[in-house]
Amino acid sequence: QVQLVESGGGLVQSGGSLRLSCAASGFRFSIYVMSWYRQAPGKERELVARFTSTGGSTNYADSVKGRFIISRDNAKNTVYLQMNSLKPEDTAVYYCNARHRDFASNFWGKGTLVTVSS
Repeated sequence: QVQLVESGGGLVQSGGSLRLSCAASGFRFSIYVMSWYRQAPGKERELVARFTSTGGSTNYADSVKGRFIISRDNAKNTVYLQMNSLKPEDTAVYYCNARHRDFASNFWGKGTLVTVSS
């Protein structure tokens, strides 16, 4: 059974940090391209950070460049999102996404809520 389970969300003050984790199971993690998305209240889901392939290249939304870092540990089947210098506008539900490198399948987690207070 495929599962993506996000954790690490919570309430943090502006300027603070959080580290999100996404634990994957039920599929061959190393051949999936991993990404983080977020959806703020009343807004569409948007890409935050992603690996461009199953290798190490990454890219980020302009709004989080220099503050967020995506990383993965294939031995632990886990992808991370280190979020620093958080702002109230970062408040959203953060979702983990796994896409097969050949676009054969695509999975989503249920999300974890991040709330940044001013």
